[in-house]
Amino acid sequence: MSRRVALPPWLAHALRAQRGPVPWSAVTRGALAAGPLLLTAVLLHHTSLGVVAAIAAMLAGINDRPGSRRAAVRRLGVPAAAGAVGLLIGTYGAEHLTAVPLTLLLTGLGLVAGGISAVGPVASGAGTQLLVAAAIGAGMPVAEEGWQRALAYLAGAGWLLVLRLALPTPGALAGDYRFDGERDAVAAVYDAVADLLDAVGGEAALGRRKALSAALDHAQDALTGPRLRRHASSAAERRLHAQYAAALPLAEAATALAWAEEPISARAAEGPRRLAVAVRENDGTGPLPAPSRSAPALRALDDALLRAAEAFDRAEGAQHRPPARRRSPKEVLRAALGSGGREYGLRVALSFGASAAIAQALHQARWYGEHQHWYWLPATAVFLVKPDLGPLASRVLCRAAGTVLGALLFAGFAAVLPRPEGLIALVAVCGAVIPVSTRHFAAQTAAVTVLVLALVMVGGEPQASAGRIGETLLACAIVLIVGHLPMAGKRGGGVRARLAAAGRAAHAYLDHVLSESDDRGERWALRREAYRTLAEARTTIALAAAELPALARHTEGTDAVAAVLERLVDTTTACAVHLDETGRLTARHTRQLQDLAAELEHGGQRLGLTVPRMPVSA
Repeated sequence: MSRRVALPPWLAHALRAQRGPVPWSAVTRGALAAGPLLLTAVLLHHTSLGVVAAIAAMLAGINDRPGSRRAAVRRLGVPAAAGAVGLLIGTYGAEHLTAVPLTLLLTGLGLVAGGISAVGPVASGAGTQLLVAAAIGAGMPVAEEGWQRALAYLAGAGWLLVLRLALPTPGALAGDYRFDGERDAVAAVYDAVADLLDAVGGEAALGRRKALSAALDHAQDALTGPRLRRHASSAAERRLHAQYAAALPLAEAATALAWAEEPISARAAEGPRRLAVAVRENDGTGPLPAPSRSAPALRALDDALLRAAEAFDRAEGAQHRPPARRRSPKEVLRAALGSGGREYGLRVALSFGASAAIAQALHQARWYGEHQHWYWLPATAVFLVKPDLGPLASRVLCRAAGTVLGALLFAGFAAVLPRPEGLIALVAVCGAVIPVSTRHFAAQTAAVTVLVLALVMVGGEPQASAGRIGETLLACAIVLIVGHLPMAGKRGGGVRARLAAAGRAAHAYLDHVLSESDDRGERWALRREAYRTLAEARTTIALAAAELPALARHTEGTDAVAAVLERLVDTTTACAVHLDETGRLTARHTRQLQDLAAELEHGGQRLGLTVPRMPVSA
């Protein structure tokens, strides 16, 4: 009898890859971005600016994930703007400062970018591009002025954004193709509601509830991106907003049924599934099967289905603004300057500053030989220090393996491809591969390595595969050392900051529900914030638990606190539905809230967390 050997978490993470269909639309955009930009610049005899534009398009391609066009404006545009600023700082810093002041400048920039990255995913992308572009600006000498390079950078990222906004998705869904991402996201919410209803009373219910929360977050982001007008400007968009709003009470009722853990009829899931089909086909719902009305949560589900049918059958949706996540400046500063932002900022600053200093020293000592560019070492450190790319040991292993593979592949290509046309074609192919390679960090690293080596060779630098491998291994060593250095304060600040934010959001949600306010919009917004912050905390905790034991031990027990918060938010949702239907809570609801509040307080004290006292006495 064979026994399966359990791999260490960090190694298991390094061997794990995401799965899913090939994103052909992103592949098409990648093929039309960096390669054509570089070709145009070569034909116009502005090769160095073309290299900068192609690098910007490549970095934007890494952020080009599935979603709506409106959400892509923020996801691609904000990091690109930060990258242009970083390029200006790096370029003018290298022109006017000697090695030591330049290193101090880059170190301070790393401190700022690291703190900003703790705010959220878009801020993390902005911080990354700020530092990578600053390293490129300082370490890639070209003849053009800094402002010209910054404009080229914006043009490169802007070109990919134009492609994202203009090109229809292959096999676009029914209706106006501009909203295919939004339509798919809203339909996925109804599918997730149906999946949760199918799992009520079973072991899969918790996982299905998490999937529903993720679907709601994705749809919310898809619908609430930046806009020129305050409200939706077309009938199709207003209809989608109304359909999303109709899904919120359905999600509440389904969560309340899952909390009750009492099996229900399979008929209950038929209605949401028909609504999902109606969203995808941009059509009416027809008659919907009504579930049993034997319990308050089932009555809430039936009422929500009726209201959804009315919203779907209207020719033009009413104005519904989805409950958007809007952080106040105080909350943003708290995230950036709190324990998580400070800890991450210090590690980014040390990693980026040390790698920049060593790179400049090696460059001055002629270790690079004929190669004049020293940006690869600090730019590599920026990616290695990012915790959202996986545990530290996993990141280092994947980066090293991906760089070696990419450098060897490029050495083979460079030996046979004609220049520059063959290398430009290679850049286009790598741009098309990047959206698929983002499923695994090593594969992404290999594709990026080939692309960047091709770019710098087109720009006039000789073949540099061996040097890139050595610089990457050195960056891995720097980040490993910095990642294990003791810091002022308690380790695991990022995890604790996420947990504290989830606790505050859960408190606000529970307080609103127990106040029996009639403001449903506010309640739904608070519910979404509670579940979203909880999901962010869960993700951070899972990554921290997969670190090497020396790091993972600092966050032990945080997963248990997150589990209590999760049950508390689910119970709060069940209370909200029950109060709507009956006007009072049962003894089971009250007892569960009190037990969870006590358990949360005890767990918070054990971990040194500041957890708000839950208002369960109401």
